[in-house]
Amino acid sequence: MKKKYELLAPAGNFSMLVAAINAGADAVYFGLKEFSMRAAAKNFAIKDLVKIEKICKSKHVKRYLTLNTIIYDSELKKIEATIKKVKNKVDAIICWDFAVIQLCRKYKIPFFISTQASVANVKAAKFYKKLGAKRIVLARELSLKQIKQISKIIDIECFAHGAMCVALSGRCFTSQFLFNKSANRGQCLHPCRRSYQIEDEEKNKLKLENNRVLSAKDLCTLPFIEKMKKAGISGFKIEGRNRDPRYVDAVIRVYKKALDKKLSKKEISEGLNKLKKVYNRGFSSGFYLKVPTSDDFAKVEHSASTEKKHFAGKVLHYFTKINVATIKLSSGLKVGDEIIVLGKTTGLKKSKIERIEIRKKSVKSAKKGEEIGIKLPYVRKNDEVYLIRK
Repeated sequence: MKKKYELLAPAGNFSMLVAAINAGADAVYFGLKEFSMRAAAKNFAIKDLVKIEKICKSKHVKRYLTLNTIIYDSELKKIEATIKKVKNKVDAIICWDFAVIQLCRKYKIPFFISTQASVANVKAAKFYKKLGAKRIVLARELSLKQIKQISKIIDIECFAHGAMCVALSGRCFTSQFLFNKSANRGQCLHPCRRSYQIEDEEKNKLKLENNRVLSAKDLCTLPFIEKMKKAGISGFKIEGRNRDPRYVDAVIRVYKKALDKKLSKKEISEGLNKLKKVYNRGFSSGFYLKVPTSDDFAKVEHSASTEKKHFAGKVLHYFTKINVATIKLSSGLKVGDEIIVLGKTTGLKKSKIERIEIRKKSVKSAKKGEEIGIKLPYVRKNDEVYLIRK
């Protein structure tokens, strides 16, 4: 029987959640306003869990809640109250603080061990399994050979794509030292992504050949995804709760195809080109195949994506009988432009403009401030429209 792999998508808001599900994700993982390692993401409120359940259950998508920050004594009552409220509203909690693990056991909620626990050996895996963990998200510093041994003990989840931290499984204190924003509390401001120069005691400065000395390239496992499967990994996790729905849509579609079948070299190449269109800082194989070298550090400070999105306007109305949307433009659009529409309920819709009308007259282009009508798949009032620039 063919093994079923689970593809986990990040969801920082409802638009990302819907985009992930429409793209084929088997599960979504998300955080609340507190106790999340991605505090900068919009995240969700406990009251949103009912809506999330409705969206996910209709598509048979699992829901995993991340409560994976360090917990202080002053927060113990609040974290217990949170866990009581989410019982039966999520399929599992991703955690690593023993206070959270103990509470999951107390309220009989399935739990996964977060990568923050840095599980890197068989004995640690056996310990967490005995404690009641259903799955372990392994440390990011393991090779496929090491992962294969641990996968014989318990269900294993590993990161397949997305940003990597130069520090050991994200245990970095640079943001804390510089800005009093702790990475282990989900508040990292990513000073590692910046360009740096060196300076001596006499204030002489040198710019390094690649001055992104702390910024790792993004992980990309697509070229060796078959080796990942053979290592015994069950859950393939996409990093990116701070990214956007377009990123989630593209990455999930590429990896869903790769998990459903063995890709040809041509299909892998096509997939890589699609991944390069959305946010990335170059690609690396991480620790899976070898120890990273200087070539695994980013060459860019921000994104190296081959396409960018530019806000173009908002949907004013959608006429379902004729599949036409009216849009108030914030910047110009023309016939032939590729656009995407994003919305909390809509998720993400792609389209190419074949015709533009202003006051029922066909035009080749339209300017900022004008109201236009264009044919679109079903979208909603107040959905945002973006132009894709190559």
